[in-house]
Amino acid sequence: MDESTFVAVAERELEKIEYALEACGAELDVEVQPGGVLEVSFDDDSKLVINRHVAAQEIWLAARSGGFHFRLQNGQWVDTRGGEELYIVLSRVTSDQGGRAVTVMPAA
Repeated sequence: MDESTFVAVAERELEKIEYALEACGAELDVEVQPGGVLEVSFDDDSKLVINRHVAAQEIWLAARSGGFHFRLQNGQWVDTRGGEELYIVLSRVTSDQGGRAVTVMPAA
């Protein structure tokens, strides 16, 4: 896909991620930063950073447990190394950093 199409698709997904995180019930604060970046802060001052990476056409997630790169495949954002879907990984790292189990689900 061309760059402008990727940016539009990634921005829509970042909006979905923002709303999903705000609705998941975890104690966190989501801030939208310039350039397609979401910064998620937890009570213990740890952070998640989620951003679009235009050159690789991926969404990147940086968490205390490591970094993940997601590429759009058949309508889902899939981790390029582990093969897991974005919201599965997001649920796991949010639960780990937030200290309680939560499920992060995209709005329908």
